[in-house]
Amino acid sequence: MAKVLVPLADGFEEIEAISIVDILRRAGIEVVIAGLHDGYIESARGVKVIPDTTIDKVKADEFDMIVLPGGQPGTDNLNKDERVKKLIQEFYSKGKLTGAICAAPYVLASAGILQGKKATSYPTYKDKLGDVNYLEEAVVEDSNVLTSRGPGTAACFALKIVEKLVGKEKADQIQQATLFKC
Repeated sequence: MAKVLVPLADGFEEIEAISIVDILRRAGIEVVIAGLHDGYIESARGVKVIPDTTIDKVKADEFDMIVLPGGQPGTDNLNKDERVKKLIQEFYSKGKLTGAICAAPYVLASAGILQGKKATSYPTYKDKLGDVNYLEEAVVEDSNVLTSRGPGTAACFALKIVEKLVGKEKADQIQQATLFKC
């Protein structure tokens, strides 16, 4: 069974985080939500989520992918956390899938893994990505990196992750069952 790590920081974007977790779990993918600290993590709009674990307790070797939700100040909180950047670099260097949506691709850029790649982000973060081939597509894939634009593309982003980890047939089944149009 595929296993995905979703780090959560205070100020995360609810639609992105919860949509990704929900769709991946519908596909039978094990998702572990790791908070940057003990206790609940509060979203940008006051939704409180109790993570499965903390970031200190996770090991990259136990996962197939890391996915960063966006939102503010959640993305800035992820970007300031050296543990998150270290995990991103470890996933990437081992050829594991690495993903980010909305503002969070700038965390991937800060970790040094987007240079020269095709990528996308929330429009106001385009200039924070550095030397990338910026595309205004819902989901952009370049080798083992997936990026997406924002809350409105979260379901399509999650379905692309399902396709990469479990297969297109499963992604199509979930898309049909949930009535998403990607």
